[in-house]
Amino acid sequence: MKTFIKLVMASVLALSLAACQMGPTKTAADASSAIAAAVKANKVAKKHYVEWRDTGKLIKKARKAKAKGDFDKAVKLANKAKRQAQNAMAQYKEQKNAKPRL
Repeated sequence: MKTFIKLVMASVLALSLAACQMGPTKTAADASSAIAAAVKANKVAKKHYVEWRDTGKLIKKARKAKAKGDFDKAVKLANKAKRQAQNAMAQYKEQKNAKPRL
């Protein structure tokens, strides 16, 4: 039984090390398209004056990460910026006809 446990633990350790050694999974093209999609979504939000505070900052950070070659981080940041822009538009559509409370 002890041998089996040692074998399982060794297998888990080997898989963990293999996963850590894998390189980036995203490419420069992935980062570019994610950033472009975030910029496009944010332009729509800006057009309606509902851009969220951090969306532009996230896009800048994504561009910097891409320039440094960290494509995984760039895609992650760009996707977050895109979601923020989409959420800003959803909030705008939901609240555009809201009446003030008296």
